[in-house]
Amino acid sequence: MNTVTVDTRSNTSRPTPRANSGSALLNFISDAGMLLLRAERRIDPLFRPGFDALLRDPLAEWTTALVNRNRKDEGLRIAEERLLDDEEAWTDSIVASFTQQMRDLWKPGGFERGGNTKTQGIVRGEFTVHDGLPEHMRRGIYAKPQTFRCWVRFSGPGPYITPDIDDVGFMSISIKLMGVPGPKLLEEEQHTLDMFGVSTPTFVTPNAKENAKLQKWSVKNAQIFHFVNFHDSHVLDLVMQSLFIKTQSSPFEAPYFSCVPYLMGEGQAMQYSVWPTSKRRTPIPRLPLRPPDDYLRQAMVASLSEGDVELEVRVQMQTDPHLMPIENAGVLWPEKLSPRVPVATLRLPRQKFDSVAQMEFAKRLSYNPWHTIAEHRPLGNQSRARKRMYYELSQLRHRMNGVPHFEPNGDEVFD
Repeated sequence: MNTVTVDTRSNTSRPTPRANSGSALLNFISDAGMLLLRAERRIDPLFRPGFDALLRDPLAEWTTALVNRNRKDEGLRIAEERLLDDEEAWTDSIVASFTQQMRDLWKPGGFERGGNTKTQGIVRGEFTVHDGLPEHMRRGIYAKPQTFRCWVRFSGPGPYITPDIDDVGFMSISIKLMGVPGPKLLEEEQHTLDMFGVSTPTFVTPNAKENAKLQKWSVKNAQIFHFVNFHDSHVLDLVMQSLFIKTQSSPFEAPYFSCVPYLMGEGQAMQYSVWPTSKRRTPIPRLPLRPPDDYLRQAMVASLSEGDVELEVRVQMQTDPHLMPIENAGVLWPEKLSPRVPVATLRLPRQKFDSVAQMEFAKRLSYNPWHTIAEHRPLGNQSRARKRMYYELSQLRHRMNGVPHFEPNGDEVFD
């Protein structure tokens, strides 16, 4: 009898499903657009550095100004929230769409996450809070200089697992701090605090209502028609995302943004971001031809085999409740109003992490922004939706894989 060994480190790539919008014309447009995007990704590094240096930030400011021109000042205070009309119904819709798509894409025993799906790697880290922070920032985990052990998951977009060069150029980071004292807002974990970031400074949709609409198009594998259509267009959201998604060189070489706000103690709101401290850029092998399917993970392996990697955590305080909104995650908070202040260092020590057991460990973990303490409660309708969405989809994934929920403590050891 032949024995087949499946190496789960490979993140076995699958072709992106063809569009299934119900219209042959729309399907053709969507599929052709994806082909063009993938072709562009192979030449993107030739012009992207110059574009980013000269045009990206001015265009982002211009796009933000256009977004704000169409927004009404609701007269909210700093850190004040306001429920979205029919918020629970929109959350129901998001959960239903993700559930349908996950069931369509994955089989029991092999269920993947609905979003941020492809694990590039999960690594050990140390999150060290800086000394001498401004007094108003000494709240929660930032109240004093201290170090937390953490598990840091780097991932690609979703809901598919494709060769890295064929994704949309979007990456994410999920940080699970361990040994965080105090009662947690979600009781399934007692000692952790989860942090999230994506490689675009604004979220793909401004609120849960628009997110629900996007997910309906995602089920049809035709997301472009959420952004570009004659009835309910979201072109400015597409422009803002397009300014920052690109051909990535390494998960360690991009900044990550929370996109949504959190409390910084009572009566204060903030967003956070995670920044590389090195300007190193790993060459992407074999461009403009086809790089290895998992070249981003290979770049991580190479970096951590050579030495430590350090990232800088920055906090941006909300100072203007309209121009730095709580309930609209599609608005870029201006640094002119509030700079991003370094508050902590995320150190990833030299290590080996590319084992079957450690990749499987990543699948066991559940990340949720509500794995946190009251001083850092997530704010806004997107975060309120994520509380139930992340919890229910995690429960679905673990149930379909026959794996119970697991809270790590940092002492995990792998072969």
